[in-house]
Amino acid sequence: MCGLFATKMVITTPSVGARSLSGNADPNERWCGGFPASCSACEALQHTHTTINDAAWQRQPPPSTLYPIGSSSPMAVENGKAQAANFPFCTIEPNVGIVAVPDQRLHVLSELSKSQRAVPANIEFVDIAGLVKGASHGEGLGNKFLSHIREVDSILQVVRCFEDNDIVHVNGKVDPKSDIDVINLELIFSDLDQIQKRMEKLKKSKGKDSQSKLKEDAEKSALERIEQALMDGKPARSVTLTDFEKDVIKHLCLLTMKPVIYVANVAESDLAEPENNRHVKEVKNLASELKSGLVTISAQVEAELTELPSEEREEYLKSLGVNDGGLENLIRATYGLLGLRTYFTSGEKETKAWTILVGMTAPQAAGVIHSDFEKGFIRAETVAYDDFVAAGSFAAAREKGLLRSEGKDYIVQEGDVMLFRFNV
Repeated sequence: MCGLFATKMVITTPSVGARSLSGNADPNERWCGGFPASCSACEALQHTHTTINDAAWQRQPPPSTLYPIGSSSPMAVENGKAQAANFPFCTIEPNVGIVAVPDQRLHVLSELSKSQRAVPANIEFVDIAGLVKGASHGEGLGNKFLSHIREVDSILQVVRCFEDNDIVHVNGKVDPKSDIDVINLELIFSDLDQIQKRMEKLKKSKGKDSQSKLKEDAEKSALERIEQALMDGKPARSVTLTDFEKDVIKHLCLLTMKPVIYVANVAESDLAEPENNRHVKEVKNLASELKSGLVTISAQVEAELTELPSEEREEYLKSLGVNDGGLENLIRATYGLLGLRTYFTSGEKETKAWTILVGMTAPQAAGVIHSDFEKGFIRAETVAYDDFVAAGSFAAAREKGLLRSEGKDYIVQEGDVMLFRFNV
């Protein structure tokens, strides 16, 4: 599957639902605060798990960016089930880990609303084994791995930035640039092959109508420019395209069109001051050149954190000279990479965090909870997070004039606390 959104970082929210409020309202109007347990309309619709966005990371192994040796070490951080070993292709099928997105605001709102439970947004990481040189031609199970990568919309590439003679590296030395170059070239080769096949089909195709011809012409133009960039060793995302061109080539799910974050995997001793690690410096420069993000983690530390009770994790991190775990930093980076925002629904039953794209309107945000809420949207009672905290409740925010009634054109802001009024 290629993208619920243009970029598909596997972001999901748990359950969906709505809440009915009594009063003098039209009996057909309902208020949605994200509380499935108390909404007869939602129960009647038999709501299912709603996927807001799909996030996946194609991770190169901590010990070796080229071979999938230990590639699942970071994945084991959360689910404790991923295989990790010091030999090639231990991981063949993707490992999936679902992680709660850390957000202190959720717990503050839950306490203020005296909610029975707090439900965070979830991010789903799909661990796909590493690639070897020649993967685009099937080397090292490459075709199988590349097919998994094509199903995602963002790539996180873990790059080894630590020295350890006991951990195998296929080239016999730690060389982040070489590792990154091999991966990027294999992705480029794969995209070139796909583009060339598509261009052959377009040459034989004849648009049935003017609209079809317009789309085909736009696709040809875009692919010609992308092909030239790939031949020059540049990723498809480096090519400037119109929104229409992006839309007509989206079905190809080009690998080098996907945004990338490089994850520098360092030793525990380098975690507090990664800038002193020469390998991290090299990856940082490469990430800048490739217009990609960079996050530093220690898979060793992350694995150790999973063995500790939650109350001891903070103390352990402080002893290492850091405030947050690598997983939290990675989640923040992915949100920034994809342009995601969080809004909240909060009441006695439940306080929940919802993930949306930057620029979404109030009806679209309501649609994240259920599509019927978008179709029947009337308005959204909205208060900024800081104003809600200062007031202490929706009722107090209304009395102080902090609660706003927003219409269909309102762009939801980061941290908004919302109740949706809709007609079903």
